[in-house]
Amino acid sequence: MDNLTNITPHHYGGGQGGGLLLVLIGPTAVGKTELSLRLAKLLSCPIISADSRQIYKDMEIGTAAPTADELSQAKHYFIHTLPLDQYYSAAQYESDVLELMSSLRTVTPPIGRSWRGAILTGGSMMYIDAVCKGIDDIPTIDEEIRHTLHQRLEAEGLETLAKELRLLDPEYYKTIDLKNTKRVVHALEVCYMTGKPYSSFRQGIKKGRPFRIIKIGLTRSRENLFNRINQRVDKMMQLGLMDEARRLYPMRHLNSLNTVGYKELFKVLDGEWELPMAVERIKKNTRVYAKKQMTWFKHDPDIHWLDLDELTIEEAVEAIIQDLH
Repeated sequence: MDNLTNITPHHYGGGQGGGLLLVLIGPTAVGKTELSLRLAKLLSCPIISADSRQIYKDMEIGTAAPTADELSQAKHYFIHTLPLDQYYSAAQYESDVLELMSSLRTVTPPIGRSWRGAILTGGSMMYIDAVCKGIDDIPTIDEEIRHTLHQRLEAEGLETLAKELRLLDPEYYKTIDLKNTKRVVHALEVCYMTGKPYSSFRQGIKKGRPFRIIKIGLTRSRENLFNRINQRVDKMMQLGLMDEARRLYPMRHLNSLNTVGYKELFKVLDGEWELPMAVERIKKNTRVYAKKQMTWFKHDPDIHWLDLDELTIEEAVEAIIQDLH
């Protein structure tokens, strides 16, 4: 197990006064929320959410957003910020987080010397990469083009748009998740806006940042992680996820609600599925998403991993804090 021995003690103060961003990542249900709250208290710093769904209002249960009690324990950013129908991209997130980091003040936590920084935590891979590596400079999309494509999505379906993307940008078509509505539509938006393939704007050049970044990855055995996912879905149902889905049902066409948990329950409300089947599908689809997250994260050599099957939360906190000093 990696106890973060590769992190030098000089990281804690940041670089040239630019501060430090402690990035706490891992698959859904691994235990990021609890650990980030413990660290935020000890470091007297805010928590920046890197969750592309928790940023929206009215989706508290289905996105496993921090509870009111958890939100009261530390300053949080990008939680329950946007209305469900507002467009928001990873590029916008990158810009907003960079602006936030530049505004943070130096604090003196109870455990160590003064510093300036924040904890970024979540499981949205594109959001995390946007902040840590940067997003390619994609042209701003005209609202008319965006509206037209979303109308076509509703009328013609995702499969038709994906076939069109294959003609306009065969290179990107080969690499994209063709079931990811947002990415397919956005690629077409860029194609229509510029007359060029979306892939021609994707340079993949890592951008510099005016602050240090330390990435801590949390992991568990597949069996334990899957058990935690199943238990969390059961808890969501007990907390009223079905009622939340029923309340959001009239807005089910919005991209923000194209999300595991809601999609399956909307099928119940449509009369297509029985509730027990939908709950099992939520568990299965969440497990599939967790595997995709781990595959994505394991390609990043900058992540230092902690196994939460081998460490208690207290031991994980201590390991991180010791190496930050």
